Amino acid sequence: MRYLRTFELIEAVVRAGSIRKAAEDTNLTASALNRRIQGFEQEFGWPIFERLPRGMRLNPAGELLMQHIRLQRTDLARVQSQVADLSGERRGHVSIACSQALLPYFLPEQIALYRADHPGVTFSINVRDRAQAERDLASYSSDLALVFEPVHLVEFDVLYALPQRVHALYPSGSPLDDVPALRLRDCLNHRLVLPTAAYGVRNLLEIAATSIGRTLTPALETESFDLIRHYVTQENAVGFQIPIGLKPPEEAGFGHRPLAERDVRPGRLLLGQLKGRALPVASAKFGQQLVAALEALAAP
Repeated sequence: MRYLRTFELIEAVVRAGSIRKAAEDTNLTASALNRRIQGFEQEFGWPIFERLPRGMRLNPAGELLMQHIRLQRTDLARVQSQVADLSGERRGHVSIACSQALLPYFLPEQIALYRADHPGVTFSINVRDRAQAERDLASYSSDLALVFEPVHLVEFDVLYALPQRVHALYPSGSPLDDVPALRLRDCLNHRLVLPTAAYGVRNLLEIAATSIGRTLTPALETESFDLIRHYVTQENAVGFQIPIGLKPPEEAGFGHRPLAERDVRPGRLLLGQLKGRALPVASAKFGQQLVAALEALAAP
């Protein structure tokens, strides 16, 4: 507890990249902040910053210290949650790294359900691609991750895996509604609106296209799944997304159908946390709620 304020100041310098800018952000003078950092380094026994001509950067000792700071913060949050539970007062904060497909419907519903019972719990949602979500867990920036087709899974403790077929999105009344089984080759004859290479849907499509000797050539490439959903109706184009982020076609304002599994294999939407980490009470409880919700979606 003694060093919490100092840790906050160190993090401010890391974010700002300089003493001067961090001093402005923390309402201190540059000289006072510099003395505080130097005093900590002296007591710590090692310098933690490289002093560069244009600012400050953590050295290897500083990187190790930052890991300790993040661990201390999450441990303190867990203890505070447990103490709140002792008094029957559930408080806390839940941070989630998630794919864009979870934003329109699934997560808003789940957060509202949780807060109806625990209004003292707050949330932060960090929209991340599949590699960034894993980095968020490793750096303690997020407690939970809900992401489609993660990349590495080295430190990813999977709490639940929900299969998701890739759906093609197209204007209502498109001929794609009439084919008996929607094949990837049917879609590739249209203008394509694709997510960028950082996303799991794009990776599955690239693998499938290569297997049939085709190349994906998007008319529009974007990091926004919201843009994909809206653009397909503007240029008679075909986009792609997973069903957890879609309403039924009659409510969506556009058509969508799953691609044949023999062309594009289903991916996995994974709920997970950092391996070996004891989550704060609120995050652990919300994770349990998400597992139950995903199980309900998987039920026939």
